[in-house]
Amino acid sequence: MQFFHGTIIISNMRTKRILIICCFTTCLFFGQLSAQNMRFNSFGGGGGGGATDSLQKRDKAEDSIAIYYRLYNSLAIRNMDTSVNDFFSKFIIPYSNYNLGNLGNASKSYLFNPLQRGGWDAGFRSYEVYNYTLEQTPFYQTTKPYTELGYLLGGKGEQLIELLHTQNKTKQFNYSFAYRFSNAPGNLKNQHANLNNMRITANYQSKRKRYASYWVMLMNKSASSENGGLVNSNLIDSLSLNNPYELETRLGISGVSFRNPFNTSIATGTTYKEQNFVWKQTYDVGQKDSVVKDTVTTYLFYPRLRFQNEIKYQSNQFAFADANPLALNYDQYFNYKLPVGQTMLFQDQWKRFTNEFSLVSFPEKTNPNQFLQVGLGYQQLNFKDTLLSWSNHDIYGLGVYKNKTKNLRWDIQASGKLFLNGYHAGDYEALFSLTSVFNKKGDQVALWLQNSNRTPSFNRLGITAFPISKLSTIDKENIIELGAMWDQKSRGLTASFQYKLIQNFQYFGSGYQPLVYDKALSYIKGTVSNQLKLSTHWNWYNELSLQLVDPNVPLHLPVIFTRQRLAFEGNFFKNLFLSTGLELIYHSAFQPDAYMPLTGQFYLQDQFTTNNRPIANAFLNFRIKRFKGFIRMEQLNTLLATSNQLGTRYQFTAPNYLGTGTWLRVGIWWNFIN
Repeated sequence: MQFFHGTIIISNMRTKRILIICCFTTCLFFGQLSAQNMRFNSFGGGGGGGATDSLQKRDKAEDSIAIYYRLYNSLAIRNMDTSVNDFFSKFIIPYSNYNLGNLGNASKSYLFNPLQRGGWDAGFRSYEVYNYTLEQTPFYQTTKPYTELGYLLGGKGEQLIELLHTQNKTKQFNYSFAYRFSNAPGNLKNQHANLNNMRITANYQSKRKRYASYWVMLMNKSASSENGGLVNSNLIDSLSLNNPYELETRLGISGVSFRNPFNTSIATGTTYKEQNFVWKQTYDVGQKDSVVKDTVTTYLFYPRLRFQNEIKYQSNQFAFADANPLALNYDQYFNYKLPVGQTMLFQDQWKRFTNEFSLVSFPEKTNPNQFLQVGLGYQQLNFKDTLLSWSNHDIYGLGVYKNKTKNLRWDIQASGKLFLNGYHAGDYEALFSLTSVFNKKGDQVALWLQNSNRTPSFNRLGITAFPISKLSTIDKENIIELGAMWDQKSRGLTASFQYKLIQNFQYFGSGYQPLVYDKALSYIKGTVSNQLKLSTHWNWYNELSLQLVDPNVPLHLPVIFTRQRLAFEGNFFKNLFLSTGLELIYHSAFQPDAYMPLTGQFYLQDQFTTNNRPIANAFLNFRIKRFKGFIRMEQLNTLLATSNQLGTRYQFTAPNYLGTGTWLRVGIWWNFIN
């Protein structure tokens, strides 16, 4: 195992710009004036006064330095998660996802999670796990400027840089800036991948709480080399130096090394770019009031009717390019005949403009969590590839009803969207959920019913530059989901159940061919997570999922997926919180989807089955005041000798795609509060 160290020589202009941005932002933070001591305003047009300045409080056991935030289109107020118990709370991808062997390569979840929304979908989803998304965009409110810096260093020169800054310039106006950069040379030839993510937000509420405005800018870029997998996977246990880099790959220039951890260029691979701009405004009509206390006037406002406008612009690009294509390899391994002299470039670009207007009614003056929303939206679609262009539009209606009772015991929600006219006419999505809190400890039970009807993804309809054939039928995919969840917070126990019934299930049956399953597909998943306190300092974290599908359907999943953590945890030496132990991640043997680099798609296969060897990781997580650190030694199972029962020493995540060997990751996160 190699580990990057030593002197850093910056030879790439993009890297220089990244470092300049980080330094500039950090300087801004340290040079800013101390913010005034202020109280929180409620988000949106809701009523009521402010909350206590929680940044002045600190729970040494839980690190409860809090910054309030609310996710986009959510009413729930959340606190900043500063815990260190779980490394994956800071990592880019969840533990339930696997990739093609390197951070930034195409990724897929072990747990089935189909798209359940109507309307536009381009069909390129293998890299979306790495993106900043609008649904997970936070709008902050903070009494003091807050900055968090993070750096992670891994095997083979893998590195991750993170920056977050937010502050209230006034009581009414907050802005935030988040940036993430990842670069990983990889374990094999032509496996290099890098990520760039940036998010800028701002939210404003007028002094009298009638008007509110929210701005979002998201920029995501994924660049991943594509090696097509190993030429001969059987050689993995006979490596002379136990170094997978010795093995030949199907794509890329053989024998050429690109192991510079600061190199971000991609010669043979996939590039995905996304830009999102959102502007949301609300204006409330209702009853105003005020409270005077200690000569300080707090303005209250109780909305009864809200006018809401939301404007979105999204630009996307997905491309595959090979600067030095070898026609023989494409013909032999991917059944693609490259014409003599043709440049290997497939590229799709699409743009969306959406303008949505809604009216929101609040029946009860003092309960902003009860409302009825109706709206109408217009969406303009524009597509362009290397040969053609296409444009169309959608008109849709939407409705939301929510009623969270004043005693917080019941929460009812019903929502829906129907595409009335345009390219996606007839698409819809509907959700009904009921949540009940049944004791003072916050234990709750939830039930939900969800139904979606969607047009096939755009790249499967024959309008694309990629070598993807057209679906034989364009019948809409329909998904019905029934679910239940029991959350016993007092005991750290959560259990959930999901049943999905899918009509016209869409999938890739080969590298190029999209298919539709013309029968009903049933899927069942049960999940249980629990924290068991074994003693004063020993905790056992259990997470188990069971998935059941008919073996004859075109969907291959592991029946069992689990993560088990045994941790020694506690507070020591006044300011030290420590969590150390062993982590096991295991999935039962199954036939994982293969990957086609030319199309960026995972597809069904029945020639390769994964082994039953669990992944073993050792970890040491700690926090000293505002400083957090993570040390992990991953894939310890690769140190064991091979056997017929356990399979190869190295794990294969997909056919011909090798996972990492023993891998060291060291990360630090440090927050600053002025």
